[in-house]
Amino acid sequence: MKENRIIEGFSRLDKLEKLKLIAGYFENREELLAELKSYWHDDPGKQKLFDEFSENTISNFYFPYGIAPNFVINGKTCMVPMVIEESSVVAAAASSAKFWAERGGFQAEIISTKKVGQVHFLWKGNYRKLLETLPELRQKFLKGTKNITRNMERRGGGILDIELIDMTHEIEHYYQIKALFDTVDSMGANFINSCLEEFARIMKEFLCGDDRFEGQAKDCEIIMAILSNYAPDCLVRTYVECEVKDVKERDSDLDPERFVWKFQKAIQIASADVHRAVTHNKGIFNGIDAVTLATGNDFRAVEAGGHAYAARSGKYTSLTSVSVENNVFHYELTIPLSLGTVGGLTSLHPLAKISLRILDEPNARELMMIASSVGLANNFGAIRSLITKGIQVGHMKMHLFNILNFFNATQIEKEKAIQYFKDKKVSFSSVSNYITDLRGNRLTM
Repeated sequence: MKENRIIEGFSRLDKLEKLKLIAGYFENREELLAELKSYWHDDPGKQKLFDEFSENTISNFYFPYGIAPNFVINGKTCMVPMVIEESSVVAAAASSAKFWAERGGFQAEIISTKKVGQVHFLWKGNYRKLLETLPELRQKFLKGTKNITRNMERRGGGILDIELIDMTHEIEHYYQIKALFDTVDSMGANFINSCLEEFARIMKEFLCGDDRFEGQAKDCEIIMAILSNYAPDCLVRTYVECEVKDVKERDSDLDPERFVWKFQKAIQIASADVHRAVTHNKGIFNGIDAVTLATGNDFRAVEAGGHAYAARSGKYTSLTSVSVENNVFHYELTIPLSLGTVGGLTSLHPLAKISLRILDEPNARELMMIASSVGLANNFGAIRSLITKGIQVGHMKMHLFNILNFFNATQIEKEKAIQYFKDKKVSFSSVSNYITDLRGNRLTM
């Protein structure tokens, strides 16, 4: 690639001009152009739609779209679409789904669906007077956002509560207008942010025009108005349970009692040690993110909120808990999940719409329960592997194809490699040696 330089007016170029400019930085210009263009959709209309999802687009970046079957959630069986590049994740979800389908399936419930938004501002005026006028200001907020909230209220959602928060113990003169929202089946980011920006305008106007705050309006400085991706009151609880004797592993020498004992210890470690907790929770998000992506939701917001929730006590810890009472094994996940099934990419992306059809058109609450069930399934599968045969056996078996593709293995070479590694440990070096030997033997035959 050529040396870096500042590019002026890049966003004003059309797609092909952008592509040619980027390719011009490389020696194999025409080859790179052809490669990037090869990932364009054959349907120009669909490609235009994809281009408009983002900014400065020059091509499409493909991820595998897979299905994990046999998920039984609250007695209903479903096939779950998953978008993820880590090969073992879908396999682990499917394996755990089948395991628990034979033991009653996943049980899930919505604890609450409240989302948070804030107007952050500095106020050097009389706080007590501002607090006293909050009921009046609240009514102005509700009236002033009626044109925004009307449709949401018709669907059963809207603004639930508004309060004034004193944050001066953290930052001098810092306060918040904190609002709670219910956005029903939409993710609601645009709805919440529109309401909050209107709150900010109304508050500034109120302070300027009210005699009780004469001379103090200049003491109110709006810093920003924005939703929070931390939604500790938008919670879903999911669990699996069965008698200890039924937690029998077909491929393990561990008896059920020993399996459950090791499982409990693994969760205790994830609760006690932050290094283990991060990887433990990542196993949950393997499943949740894959469903979130497949349905056109914001996996970055889900991740940020979930990790914050894991640290709500002041210490980052496991999002799951395990118990054994009356000889019943119980494994549970409680997590904030802000998901939607209408609006945004869920309504625009063709595959997101297909995903929702595959899931039998769930509402937002149902999608929360599906995603959390998949997260718990992936986490259970990971712990099951860790305490029995080890994570690398299954993971590297699934990764075998990626390694073979790295070496441009032919179909015949892949079939031979699958047979060869059926009872052997897979690693990059072992596959490399095998392919080298296979090709060397073929040349000398």
